[in-house]
Amino acid sequence: MNIVVTGGTGGIGGAFVEALARRPLVKQIIATGSRTTGGTVHPKVTWQRLDLTDETAVSDWAAQIGEIDWLINAAGFLHSPTAGPEKTIRQVDQDFFLENMRINTLPTLLLARYLHDKFRHGRPSVFATISAKVGSIEDNRLGGWYSYRASKAALNMCLKTLSIEWARTLPNVAVAALHPGTTDTALSRPFQRHVQPQHLFSPAQSVGYLLEVLDGLVPGQSGRFLAFDGEVLPW
Repeated sequence: MNIVVTGGTGGIGGAFVEALARRPLVKQIIATGSRTTGGTVHPKVTWQRLDLTDETAVSDWAAQIGEIDWLINAAGFLHSPTAGPEKTIRQVDQDFFLENMRINTLPTLLLARYLHDKFRHGRPSVFATISAKVGSIEDNRLGGWYSYRASKAALNMCLKTLSIEWARTLPNVAVAALHPGTTDTALSRPFQRHVQPQHLFSPAQSVGYLLEVLDGLVPGQSGRFLAFDGEVLPW
């Protein structure tokens, strides 16, 4: 298997790289992130620096990539040193909103556009992005977090739409949005105070659950929003 993990220098992305490198059937992993090295050093793993929000950079990088069996996009954004999820509409800020969309939504579209031909080998394949349950419109009962919710809801719509197109043009690919659960990473750490210990996963735990989901995914199940426990979530 040839695997690409984007956002590989983050908590969940790094755990994906580490877990997949141990699999005998995995031939090579291309891992990208904000730097050229990550936590996992392994003969199967090649680290590459890539700005997923730069279309030219993604296009140039994709042109050098060979066939792909799995692509997992684990890049994400929730807060910065100066701004975080909104508790009220009065806190909505244009720049923060657009930054959420730029990092949480756009990269998946760019990856799908420029890596499309890398899946034409006909083997059952996976194109998956880490989403979040708070991106579910139907499940939204608490409100708040306008920018993050909107960016993940937009991501989910893009993945669902992509699954419809690829069912015609790349029927061997299962497209999926993945909810990893609350995972102990830098992204979620400021918001863990009210999370029960049994509901807070280490990156390795979360990725272990998600790999079980991905291992069982077949092209006929494309276009689903899946939780770490395999539950099909409402859009």
